[in-house]
Amino acid sequence: MPYIEQEDRAFLCREMFNLLKLHELSAGDLNYCITKLLLLQEPKRYEDYNRLIGVLECVKLEMYRRAIAPYEDKKIKENGDVYETV
Repeated sequence: MPYIEQEDRAFLCREMFNLLKLHELSAGDLNYCITKLLLLQEPKRYEDYNRLIGVLECVKLEMYRRAIAPYEDKKIKENGDVYETV
């Protein structure tokens, strides 16, 4: 997770995220916004694209670790673990 300085977070939240929160974004909308944000980095070489893919991968993994895994653990407790019945 990118632990950036608080003042930088405040700027990003205030300027970009508050604007996006005004609308309920579909998966397509979110995909478009993320793509445009990445393209603002003006990738020109494979190394640039590789770096951006690395960012996306880290975001995906951190979201899974912090948000999805705890949800899955909760559902296992509620409904039982499929691996226990194999």
